[in-house]
Parts: sequence; C-alpha cells; structure tokens
Amino acid sequence: MVVRMRSAILKTALSAALMVTLAGLPAQAATKPGTFPLPNGFQPEGIAIGPGPYAYFGSRVDGDVYRADLRTGKGSVISQGPGTPSLGMKTDGRGRLFVAGGTGGDARVVDVRTGKVLKSYELATGTSFVNDVILFGGAAYFTDSANPVLYKLDLGRGGALPDEAVNIPLSGDIQYTTGNNANGIAPSPDGKSLLIVQSNTGKLFEVDPSTGVTAEVDLGGEVLTNGDGLLLSGRTLYAVLNRLNTIAVIGLSRDASSGEVVRRITDDRFDVPTTVASYGHRLYLPNARFTTTPTPDTTYDVVSVKP
Repeated sequence: MVVRMRSAILKTALSAALMVTLAGLPAQAATKPGTFPLPNGFQPEGIAIGPGPYAYFGSRVDGDVYRADLRTGKGSVISQGPGTPSLGMKTDGRGRLFVAGGTGGDARVVDVRTGKVLKSYELATGTSFVNDVILFGGAAYFTDSANPVLYKLDLGRGGALPDEAVNIPLSGDIQYTTGNNANGIAPSPDGKSLLIVQSNTGKLFEVDPSTGVTAEVDLGGEVLTNGDGLLLSGRTLYAVLNRLNTIAVIGLSRDASSGEVVRRITDDRFDVPTTVASYGHRLYLPNARFTTTPTPDTTYDVVSVKP
C-alpha cells in the first residue's frame, strides 16, 4: 500500500512539473496556421507583410484593408475603403501602407496604426487599372495594366509624401495589347532597375526607373502567362500565375537580363492566388477566386507554402 501511494504521489508531481514546463514555453513555439480565412465576400487581391508578423489585404469590392496576425490567422478591418478597389500594396518601415487603386485610377497611403488615409493621389483619368506597387530607391512606383506608364511618388526627406505623382511612360520592348498588361512589379537583383510582368503576353521586362525604357528578359522561351504578383529574394524571382494556380520560380542573372524557370510550385489549396509575400520562411498568398462568382457569402482565405 505504501509503495502504491508513493507511486501515485510521484506521478502527480511529474504531471504538475510537465504542466509548468509546457506553460513556460514561448508563445511563438506554436505552429502558425497554414491556411486562414478572410471575411466572407471580401474579394482579396493584394498582400503586404510587416513590420512584424502582420499581413495586410485589400478588398476589390470597396477597398477595405484587413490586417491579420500570421501567428494566429485572426484579424479585422483596420481601414475603410473609398468604395473602389484596393489591389497591390506594400508597407514601409514607417508604418505606412501604399495601396494601388485599380479601376479607381488612384493610390492611397494608409497609416497602419490608425487606419487613417494620410494622402490620396489621382493617378489617371478615364480608363485605368492601377494594379501593383513597389517601394524602390526612395520612391513608390505603381503599374497600370491599361496604360503604358509607371506612376512615381518621390519620397522626400524622412519619407515625406509628395504633393503629386510623376508619370513615366513605358517604351522599348513592351507593347500593350488587349487585356491586362503590366501587372506585378519588383526590383532587379542588382538594385539598378525594376521588373514587371505582362499578364496577357507572359513576358517579363526590365525597366529603367528613370526613363521607363523596357527590355524583355530572356527566359529561354518560357512564358509567364497570367503573371500577377512578383516577389524577389536574392536572385530568385517568384511569379504568381493566378489562373494557372502556380508560382513560377525563376533564377535571374544579377542584372536581370536573363533568367530560367527552375521549378513551379503548385498546391491543391490554390484557388486563383494573385500575389505573394514572405514571412518566417513561408510564402503567403491570398486566394482571389476569380473563377468563382462572388456573392456577399463567398468564402476567401490565405494559404502559405514553403518557398
């Protein structure tokens, strides 16, 4: 009897010690969700991540901005939209979110702490599709899928926002045709130029950011049809091919004059992902579900994959 009592006491003590040990583990040891939902009917398109483990998503319906904690997948709308789309977006180190306005022909800069719109810019009148944005060389550059031009916001001292944008016409190899033209945008590996993908032709172009002159990147005959968001990591370019439910992984030369599609990432969870951002050795993509008729109750989510 005494032996049994001692055994029971020992088991209880060990269980208590184990519970204390587990309780003391840091929160970041928990597994991050590989998939998490966005609000029903949200119709996401763009994604930006950081500072920290926070992702921002724009709605194609009304331009709302939703923030999610990548550690839990939970989030909420932090900024009400203007009633026109929010598409491509990027954050800077000053807590600001730069947002491409799609058919609204505009751009906005949002304070991610308060959700307040710090400044709005009318970039185009008439038909336009301001699609994506990159922060590069002290400026923000926006693509327009309907017009052969880059819109540039020159950031001043301390990141000061300018009064208006500068238009940089695109020339050289790129030729606009019917459909979505210039879409995703990223820097080149050497940091001297920009890269843009033309969705309808599947071509990738290097762009001189000061003149707008473009040169086609030699991909050895490969095409990036339905190319959308771009993400550069070192000399590796990730190009989301939205309706193909694929990420093309491209090894680029340092000057981006040439490249090779080294592999393609697919996943059963992809449902027309549009763009990509990285955090913690994972790639995160919002499923835009372009091939699904949208309703206020249509579900949307975000998936993460290994690079």
